[in-house]
Amino acid sequence: MKAHPQVRAALYARVSSDKQAQAQTIASQVEALQERMRQEDLILDPELQFIDDGYSGATLVRPALERLRDMAAMGVIDRLYVHSPDRLARKYAYQVLLLEEWRHCGVEVVFLNRSISDNPEEQLLLQVQGMMAEYERAKITERYRRGKLHAARHGSVNVLGGAPYGYRYLSARVTEGHAAYEIVLEQARAVRQIFAWVGQDRLSMQEVCRRLQKQGIPTATGKSWWDRTTVWGILKNPAYKGMAAYGKTRYGPMRPRLRPQRGDPAQPRRAHSVYDVPVDEQVPIPVPAIVEPELFDAVQEQLKDNRRRQRERRRGVRYLLAGLLVCDTCGHAYYGKPVSLKAAKGKRRSYAYYRCIGSDAYRFGGQRLCWNKQVRTDLLEEALWQDVCSLLQEPQRIAREHERRMAKPVQDDSLESLKALTQKVKRGMGRLIDAYQDGLIDRAQFEPRLAQAQERLQTLNDQITTLAAEQSRQQDLQLVISQVETFAKMLEGSLEQADWSTKRQVIKTLVKQIEIGSEGVKVVYRIDSLPFVQAPERGVLQHCWWGGLHPCCPICTCTGSTTTSTGPMARITGPTPDWCGTPSTSSSWRSTRGSGSSSLLSRRCRSGWG
Repeated sequence: MKAHPQVRAALYARVSSDKQAQAQTIASQVEALQERMRQEDLILDPELQFIDDGYSGATLVRPALERLRDMAAMGVIDRLYVHSPDRLARKYAYQVLLLEEWRHCGVEVVFLNRSISDNPEEQLLLQVQGMMAEYERAKITERYRRGKLHAARHGSVNVLGGAPYGYRYLSARVTEGHAAYEIVLEQARAVRQIFAWVGQDRLSMQEVCRRLQKQGIPTATGKSWWDRTTVWGILKNPAYKGMAAYGKTRYGPMRPRLRPQRGDPAQPRRAHSVYDVPVDEQVPIPVPAIVEPELFDAVQEQLKDNRRRQRERRRGVRYLLAGLLVCDTCGHAYYGKPVSLKAAKGKRRSYAYYRCIGSDAYRFGGQRLCWNKQVRTDLLEEALWQDVCSLLQEPQRIAREHERRMAKPVQDDSLESLKALTQKVKRGMGRLIDAYQDGLIDRAQFEPRLAQAQERLQTLNDQITTLAAEQSRQQDLQLVISQVETFAKMLEGSLEQADWSTKRQVIKTLVKQIEIGSEGVKVVYRIDSLPFVQAPERGVLQHCWWGGLHPCCPICTCTGSTTTSTGPMARITGPTPDWCGTPSTSSSWRSTRGSGSSSLLSRRCRSGWG
């Protein structure tokens, strides 16, 4: 058998998925192509063997295909062997483009499953095969999507395919029915600890990773070190509160990128990018819960704060309000900055300044983002501590301000009267419909009277909803006041002698954030409706700085657990403290319904520092 060295032959093979590439299913394609070339007495140069492992046929951006097209354009290839047209591309338009390109380059394309000729029948068959391949791919994809979506809406865990850290995925073959999640106790304890650290102790991701590594807790893959993205993924997964989400991401157009990521090829394996799907479009699937929904919601709120604000560093907290200060102008965090000897003219200062990150030009390419003023640490800390003590010593002022500003109190009899009117309107609508059906009134009289009754019913329902919500706010307000009183009694006698650490922990417990604006400072309190759980004696102090059950805890008997609940959010504008300038005797109150997992109280002070 004589070879034909004058014919420079090449082959191209492709598989779509990474799983097929790992299983080496492409080897069968390569073997069949090499056998065909041996039958035709052709010699294959190893450099003319083009293989795309795990690249989709829906795109032309593939590394091996790119090299093949370049070699064909340079006239290196005379004949190209491909297993079938769909190995070139899944879209018929892409197949035609490649075949026309190679025909102009003088490359003969040979398919193993059919031959190519210029007669109309062969061209029609090629076109039909290309369109059928594209149709088959679209049909399989759509059926697969609709099938998984239907199963997810019926609560099937099978569509999830795996389990996150803290769970074990039991397939349908193991359970002899539907797949399920099984809680892994050791990992579940670590998950609860992670949520408690972030939602209650308000730690940063890096600090959580350090604590996990210090305790020797391994990751899901057995590694001894934790990455911040891994912790972030755990905190964002709704499965831990008992509702796993299906369809959290979707495929979309390829995002532009400046360069490939480290370790990735220049041409991506998939010609698409992954986009997050809004929460209201995701399909919830019930699974066993590891953490309470209230704690999960508190963590989500804390993560939003951590995105732009710096929390406690590894070296420890140097300033009392570190991690709580936010610029009301640009939204960046305030940080403590000591006074240098040069700025102090050679004298050491006992105080520092809280400064907005956005005012540092070196952090943003030499351009300053914010012109908000800096604040002395000693003055701001003292004023805030006095405000916290005032709130703890007199929690009833919240109720007094609220009652003073209410136009009229909500009465139970007014709500009951509205419900009675609603039932009366419904009975009238029923009699009106019966009269129309019996022919006592015609259509011209029936339609306007029915529309008027429906409008009246809608107005009454809106009033009932408003009054019921106001009554709920009143109940939540009284609950918050009682919890503040309980908290104040637990701290009674220790506020005046509180050291720096005690002040820090009390402020972290009660204060959500401190917003510094150009005209003043606004303190937003975070007071949970149910900050204590049932305990044998003195209760549980939320965010206790002893970190759990400790015999030396001077304030409470700690159990290391806490309960959060949705409560009212109130904003108080009160007298201005002396450190902010001239005191003001006017005050105002505004109350709205809170949407987070904690109650917020805000006190605004007008600034007078320049």
